[in-house]
Amino acid sequence: MNEFEKDVQKTNDVVDSIKGFSFSFIFFVLIFFIGVTISVLNG
Repeated sequence: MNEFEKDVQKTNDVVDSIKGFSFSFIFFVLIFFIGVTISVLNG
């Protein structure tokens, strides 16, 4: 029995994946709206 089997993580992977997806989605939406704003201001 190795040391990793003794120390099992109790966190839920679904919550972590939802957090990672939402943070990356918000980041790309923010970059998109910054680009749209610059494009509209340049006319």
